[in-house]
Amino acid sequence: MNDPVYIYVHGFNSSPASWKAQQLQQALQAQGAEQNFYCPELSHWPARAIEQLEQLLDRLRAEGCKPLLIGSSLGGYYSSYLVERAARRGESLKAVLVNPAVYPYRLLEAWLGENQNLYTAERYRLTRRHLEQLLALDTHAPSEPERYLLLVQTGDETLDYREAVDKFVGVARFVQPGGSHGFDRFEQLIPAIQAFARGQIELPEPVELPVSAN
Repeated sequence: MNDPVYIYVHGFNSSPASWKAQQLQQALQAQGAEQNFYCPELSHWPARAIEQLEQLLDRLRAEGCKPLLIGSSLGGYYSSYLVERAARRGESLKAVLVNPAVYPYRLLEAWLGENQNLYTAERYRLTRRHLEQLLALDTHAPSEPERYLLLVQTGDETLDYREAVDKFVGVARFVQPGGSHGFDRFEQLIPAIQAFARGQIELPEPVELPVSAN
């Protein structure tokens, strides 16, 4: 199978119903390539979420597929871990990071306690053990910058976009003024994501967007 396979990795308290996941899936459906889209519903436990993604990657590779990770927020953090692991093993894997979390083990301290998934309504308790599992997935600067495409908006109200820009040195990047953590007008970047899957960098000129009111 020569066509890229897209694995959308959703963020914290999200699910396959994420609007960016839906937009990517719909774009592929319009191209007759819906069979090339995957978005697993990930566990709130980081270690288990990584296991789920590893199992999917192993299965797709065994089928001869060329997977590309599209990680949003916490999903971007997971994706960078998986790409660095693949690099150490000499495996082929690339990722598009969309407003990625860089230090989620710090950010989520404020969320310790009872939580509810925004999409699935699942209730669970976020604990120190969750943060420890996140810290265990931390990576340094990318060992092979060409494995990444970074997409950030400066109006991200949840994360400081500069953390991602500072960490992913040498990576092809799209830094758009304004926008939000949800990454406004994500659909306009889908052609660039598909180009990256083919080994090409075809980024549009970033146009300033209104900053989210959130």
